[in-house]
Amino acid sequence: MELLIVVIVLVALVVIVGGYLWATYNGLVTLNVRVDEAWSDITVQLKRRADLIPNLIETVKGYAAHEKGVFEAVTKARAESLSAGTPVEAAAAENHMQSALKSIFAVAEAYPQLQASQNYLQLQGELVDTEDKIQASRRFYNGGVRELNTKIKVFPNTLFVRGLGFTEREFFEVADAASIAEPPRVQF
Repeated sequence: MELLIVVIVLVALVVIVGGYLWATYNGLVTLNVRVDEAWSDITVQLKRRADLIPNLIETVKGYAAHEKGVFEAVTKARAESLSAGTPVEAAAAENHMQSALKSIFAVAEAYPQLQASQNYLQLQGELVDTEDKIQASRRFYNGGVRELNTKIKVFPNTLFVRGLGFTEREFFEVADAASIAEPPRVQF
């Protein structure tokens, strides 16, 4: 009879531990997929913004063709943004893009006719909308990374999840928080 109780207790322990491992693994897979999806959302919005930049440059260039350095900086920032593959690279590119956009909007402020242009106003509106979407995507991504990293670091998960192939993910943090504290100023 004692042997039967020992066997039942061992089977119950194996079932409990197995259930815990199964639930933890599935939870980590779900969080990992959610973070991948969120990163994809960020890259889509960054691509959308990058696609708007040539139109913005051409519109401003029509009024301020002599501002060659500003246009080159925006073009370089756009290329850097498109080539970013990781959150760290994207954050660095984001710093450069915000700085470049601020400079192109500063140039545009000197040209009242440009600010009255319907094409320019439409591009500004689309850029503002895209910037809002980038911020929302970034918050969603960082929230998913926070959940995944927390689940990886908590005890007893930390004892075995790395062996299952799960690693902590990087947050999408901008190195110079002041550069994005205020989005590019858009005046109408």
